[in-house]
Amino acid sequence: MSNTEQKIEQEIQSKNLNAPRLTPTDINSVIADEYYFTAKDGVVGGMDAYNAMGFHESLKTLTFCVLILKNGFKVVGQSDCASPENFDAEIGKKVAREDARNKIWMLEGYLLKEKLYQQNI
Repeated sequence: MSNTEQKIEQEIQSKNLNAPRLTPTDINSVIADEYYFTAKDGVVGGMDAYNAMGFHESLKTLTFCVLILKNGFKVVGQSDCASPENFDAEIGKKVAREDARNKIWMLEGYLLKEKLYQQNI
């Protein structure tokens, strides 16, 4: 959970906003597994050494995070940096994971809204 999520969660709780909602814990609870790789890993991993010599250098800085949800659905996040000199693998993983988690918020938000809608029809 990011610092921003923690602050927002604390504010929600301090204001006693208790209607059905999602929490960072809810989002984390649906994640079964996670995988990280760069675009270079994807290209080189699928090619023999001779063919891999032609990959574009910029693939080294494009990081992917694949979150596998408990129901088997997969969500992909990505990150990249404009200046290759700024590339840091750990930061790339964190940013890609946050991107993927944001997509889970959307999916889970839709499911909750649909559930609340169905209860009221």
